[in-house]
This record gives sequence, structure tokens and C-alpha cells, in this order.
Amino acid sequence: MYAIFKEEQIKQAKATYDQHCDFYKGNISLDQLRSHQNNKLRDVIKYVSENSPFYKEHLKGLTASDISTLKINELTNIPFTTKDDLRNQGAALVAAPMHKSWIYYETTGTTGKPTPCPRNETDSIHNNTPLIINYRSIFEQYGSEHIVGVMGPTELHSTGDTFEDVFRSLGYGVVKMWPRSPVVGMKRVMALINELQITALVCTPAVAIAIARFMQSSGQSPGSTSVKLILTVGELTTPSLLRNIGDVWGAKVYSCMYASQESSILAVCAADSELYTTPLNNYYEIIDPVSGTSYDITQGQVMGELVITHLYEGQKPLIRYRTGDMVRSTYQSDGRQKIIPVGRVRDVLSLNGVAYCAWDLEAALLEQLHGCLDYAIRIDTKDGIDCLDITVEMFDKDADTSIASTLLTVKAHLEKVIPGVKISVVSGETSNITATSAMVSWKAARIHDVRHAADNSDREAALALINQGFKS
Repeated sequence: MYAIFKEEQIKQAKATYDQHCDFYKGNISLDQLRSHQNNKLRDVIKYVSENSPFYKEHLKGLTASDISTLKINELTNIPFTTKDDLRNQGAALVAAPMHKSWIYYETTGTTGKPTPCPRNETDSIHNNTPLIINYRSIFEQYGSEHIVGVMGPTELHSTGDTFEDVFRSLGYGVVKMWPRSPVVGMKRVMALINELQITALVCTPAVAIAIARFMQSSGQSPGSTSVKLILTVGELTTPSLLRNIGDVWGAKVYSCMYASQESSILAVCAADSELYTTPLNNYYEIIDPVSGTSYDITQGQVMGELVITHLYEGQKPLIRYRTGDMVRSTYQSDGRQKIIPVGRVRDVLSLNGVAYCAWDLEAALLEQLHGCLDYAIRIDTKDGIDCLDITVEMFDKDADTSIASTLLTVKAHLEKVIPGVKISVVSGETSNITATSAMVSWKAARIHDVRHAADNSDREAALALINQGFKS
């Protein structure tokens, strides 16, 4: 109801919604899209140069005349904004007074100083609109009446507010139920699913797995519940892991967005289960993570580090922000990119001198391993050869009497995908560190690298998080 008291926001929301609807209907040509991006880029660069203390200094080489003619293909002349800039500059990046924001978030600070992530009405209007449009087409496949259980990585994350707004806009009921909160817990989450007949869940893959485990230990099959749709957020997730989670829940599972607390929503899941960028809101570059050279994204599929520039005048627009995430990008005829996040740049693993992304390892492990919901990998070196000792946790430990044969098949497949590496795969229990992925990183949650000079700083941050009271 608050919106009826803000007429300017109503006009902005309607105009933004109509524009996005036109885009998804194919009514905006590539030339029109490029013109929109050029105009919005100039507006945002001018906005941050005048209002953000950081960008006043960072972009001081640009004159008013430069900004008035700037085009997106000239962005490579502008310096990057980095994660260190966010950590070190903090509130100096903000381009509007704090009283102009409607909400304040910050990053968790598990791997570095927390950074402020305030949002104003403009941020929410631009980011939530493509979610509303795309999720409508997903949810309507499963009925017209939904009650959605929303569970973010923490109570203080933007997930709760964002999805409340999206599903309220679609006419669905929302239940905020953080299972890791001391005032909620797993038992109450299970009760809420059953009592309210919740039809859909929004949560990290780790939370979906944890609830399924708890239900099974309590004598209830997750597949017997009213949940028919799960949207996962916050973690690297391969189709094979989504398949396994869906099999356990008897539900369709979507990796529903690619986003971060600091950069907001950068890609949205469509009805075909793929993630697509939102070019009305952001300009995207794919760069070589070492040299910083930009790739031509229009030439088939490219892989590299994602760099984004916001094209709306929100509370804290970012200009050429290096996300630190590796993606595979396939250019689409309407100007979008179909992207697959394949892991953080710092999560790339070298095995016998060959680089492997997080995505490739998880996909290879789970492709032929149905029923596995959790795994952990220990990396060592023996006689000069890298070794992967993999523990997989099967959801139903008694159902498959041929698990040993299955694991041999998985081992053989991994040896083809990662040649020259010694591999062992055993069934067992994983520790609660695997549940920290959304709050630290895939590598912290899944990998223990005991090789000489290995970087385990993220893993140590995850262990500290657990020791300070996090419960899986």
C-alpha cells in the first residue's frame, strides 16, 4: 500500500514495466536497445560523477563534453571498479543521501570488510520488474494459487524483501521462514510447509538439501509435501544438482537468478530454465580475468570474468564493476546473453597444471550420479600427481544396493573428464561446512586443498562462520 503515497514512483514503475514488457514481446529492436543503453550510460556517468565521492575522483578524467557523447563501445576507456574499491571506499561509492534509500543491506563480511549495499525505489523497480515478468510465466505452469516459502542465506539478506515484492505483485502469498534463525529452525519450517500447504520454496540449494534431510530424519518424504516448485538462489548450481534436488522433492527446480548483494540482479531465469541478462538495466562485458581485455560477446560463446555497468540512477550505481565471477555467455538475437555462472575467478582449480572451473567439476561428478545431494572434495598430491578424494552423500542410503558399482562408473567418467588425476569416490557423510556456500563460496564449502601453498582462506572463513554459531 505504501506505493499509493508516492505518485512519482508509481509513474516510474509503470513506465519501467511497460518498457520491459515491450522488450520481452520483441518490440524493441537492437538499434533501439543500443540507443537506450547509450542514453542511460550518459545519465548514470553524469549522476555518479556529480554525486558519488568515489566516482568524482575515479572518473575525474572525463569532462562534461566527454560524458555527453559517451557510448557503450567506449567504456573500455573507463577504469574498472573492483571489489577492493567496494571494501576500501564503502559509503563513498553511494550516489544519493542515505535518507533517499528505502532499505540498507551490506555484504556478510566473511571474506573481507562488509560493504554497504543501500537501495532506493529506483533500484527495486528496475531489478524486480524482470523477475515479475519472467516468474509469472514459470509459476503459471503450476497453477494460479501459490503460497511461497522464502528463505534467504540470512535474515538480513535482500532475498526476503525482493521476493516478497515480486510475489505480492503476482498475487501470491509469502511466508518468510529462515530455518537457520534461532526463532524458527528446521522443525517449524517443516510444520509451516505442511500446515500452510506451501506450493513453492525460494532458498539456496544447501537449504533445500538441509530441509529434505531433516524431513527424512523426521519420517516424512519431501516428495509427499505440497511443494511442487523450488527456486534456488545464491550458489553455483549445475543442472545435475537441480535434477537431484528435484527428484528428492518431487518438484521442478530452477536456478532462478544470478545476482549479488552489491550488484543486484544481473540475470533472470526464464521458463526454459536458462538464465538471461537484463540489457535494459545493465551493460555487460566479458573480459580476460588476467589481462582485463574485453571479448567480443557477439561472437558465439565466450567465457571470462563478468563486468557490469548499471544503467539506472539507483542508490549506488556501479561502473565497470568486476564481479569476480566467471561466466559462459552466448549472445542472443535480441541483445540479451544467455549466461552460465561457472564459479568465481579465485575458485578456478589447477589440477596437474590444467585449469578447471567449479561448474565443470560439479557437472562431471553429478552427471551420472542420481540421488546425490551433497559432496566434498579433498585435493592432495602424491608422487607428483594431483589426487581427488571425493565423498558423496546419498540422500537415500538404503535404496540403491548397487552404489559401489555406480561410484565406479562415476569414477571412470571423472577420469575421462579430468585426465591424469588420481580419483577416489566413496559414499559417506559430509560436514556442515558444505552448507556455507552461499555465504562464502563454492570452494570454501566443497574443497579442502592440502597441497603445498594452497589457498584455503575462504575455507577458513567458512569454518570461522560455523564456529561463531552457524548451524547447518
